[in-house]
Amino acid sequence: MPAGPASRPSLVPHLDPRLLRAFLAVAEELHFTRAAARLYVAQQALSRDVRRLESALGADLFVRSTRQVALTADGARLLPLARRALQAQDDLLAAFGQARPLLVDLNSPGLTTPRRVLHRARELAPEHELMARYESGLTGAAVEMTAGRLDASFGRFAGLDPALRALLDHQPVRHEPMALVLPDDHRLAGRETVPMAELAGETVYAGAGNERTLEWTDLAHHLFEGHGIRMAPPVPLAVGEEEFQRVMARTGNPVLAVVDFPAMPHTVVRPLVDPVPLSPVSLVWRKGLVHPAFDALRRAAAELSAEEGWLRKAAGGWFLDTE
Repeated sequence: MPAGPASRPSLVPHLDPRLLRAFLAVAEELHFTRAAARLYVAQQALSRDVRRLESALGADLFVRSTRQVALTADGARLLPLARRALQAQDDLLAAFGQARPLLVDLNSPGLTTPRRVLHRARELAPEHELMARYESGLTGAAVEMTAGRLDASFGRFAGLDPALRALLDHQPVRHEPMALVLPDDHRLAGRETVPMAELAGETVYAGAGNERTLEWTDLAHHLFEGHGIRMAPPVPLAVGEEEFQRVMARTGNPVLAVVDFPAMPHTVVRPLVDPVPLSPVSLVWRKGLVHPAFDALRRAAAELSAEEGWLRKAAGGWFLDTE
């Protein structure tokens, strides 16, 4: 059914360029689902942005029916104006955005998921500089992002404090199977996989005491509950891969990780099973982030998620339902 007539405001307010981009995508695709995929947003969010733009302008921009989407006369009038406005913004960003790189936190040098997204983004936008940073955890990175010292990071968005989440946005990338890093002389080191039931009575390190990884420790608490697994007490904060390896070797505790975590000297990595616990990984960024390479980073995350099936949940897997 066509949308009802919109009331004309006496003064057009400031227009968020995101709303114009939503309009342009729908106007060019004439299909909300395709337009949402093009922008890497949920269709519901795209429809909401179009409605906000119509409300701001006091004009119906599309005729919507169950079969098709078409531009109204006002929509057709807006189309060339929106293209010019967005092109001017892109030109401005191209002129000033290249003055600094896009700073992307990968948490740890050995983690596969963020590294692959960053590498794909570099391939998609070779004219821009994307620089890796290592803040060790999403909570620590979130503080840096809200302060403007970092642009994007990866991790469990739902595990952040609500006050931080209110300043950030995210895009799900992967449900990553979890694993244990075990000393090579541990009783379970010879197993191909480690059933959760076999960890009853074990003490496992999951970042307790590290204020930069609170979201990971919280996930571990939920996972360990009901399995008889103890959380290892805090250890001195180890900065750098070498120091982390040394401290972990001294404690001798298994370390909760993900399947792609690189084994440290004298350790093995074993996937957890029965059930397979999944760690939700999102690309996270500061709300309002503007940078000419940012679209490439989001596109890289979306492409790899689709190609690798990263957002499929394993049958019988464990996934924290508060995500």
